[in-house]
Amino acid sequence: MSPVSLPLPRLEGRGLSVPGEGSLAVLTDDALYERTGTRIAFTERTGGTSAEPYDSLNLAFSVDDSREAVEANIARLTSALGAGSMPLIRPKQVHGTQLAVVASADPSALAAVAEQAAEGADGVVVAVPDVAALLCFADCVPVILAAPSGAFAVVHAGWRGAIARICSKAAGELARAEVAAGAAATADQAAAQMNAYVGPHIRSECFECAPDLCERFAAELGAACAPDERHVDLSAAVRADLESAGIAPERIADAALCTACNAHRFFSYRASGGICGRHGAFAMHEGRA
Repeated sequence: MSPVSLPLPRLEGRGLSVPGEGSLAVLTDDALYERTGTRIAFTERTGGTSAEPYDSLNLAFSVDDSREAVEANIARLTSALGAGSMPLIRPKQVHGTQLAVVASADPSALAAVAEQAAEGADGVVVAVPDVAALLCFADCVPVILAAPSGAFAVVHAGWRGAIARICSKAAGELARAEVAAGAAATADQAAAQMNAYVGPHIRSECFECAPDLCERFAAELGAACAPDERHVDLSAAVRADLESAGIAPERIADAALCTACNAHRFFSYRASGGICGRHGAFAMHEGRA
């Protein structure tokens, strides 16, 4: 069985060059990539081709941006990350807890997962190399899980998904994949070996909610999720859920950036009045001989 081999998680800003097209900015963990071949990235909004109000690296087809611009932006991102030739799973996000699971690189199996994801999913678990996943955000919480084998999960945790514990559901699915692959003896061992990365999202000071929602979060995921009767701390909620799944506290890295306070760097639905693009959470595992 694989020992705990991942470096402790870190998120650091990095500029990625796109040949002939400038650069784009991401938060990533280079040590994870060097050790395992797993590349994670939380994108910023700059470096793309989209015009206002979707300027400029909008990665979502679901907003009123031109399809050509979004396709160009995705191509820039995947090229910069070395994933230009990989299949890319991009689910239709519906604020639920459905997961799309990639357990085989067989083209027919990938096509079936892509079809399932297109019908609606808020997380993608990938247990094979050379397949990438991309989900989109504009205040909700992006979460990426990485296992020592190279398997990973990318999760969209809006408030509905967070309170419904989508993060622990994804961790459990990833842990089962690790056991099935022989990378861990038990699901508990697999969870303890994982790294978790919490990307930029709306923080508690900007996420004002109805009192009853604050009470629901406190009841489900602990008092720290509701610092007062009008605000919800989604970061605390996600962290509590991940820890309940067996992920060690020191293996959870939080970008600690508020999208609403940093709308010049990230897209924010609330700060923009509801009209904006979407940044992304991306992951891939590069197969190595």
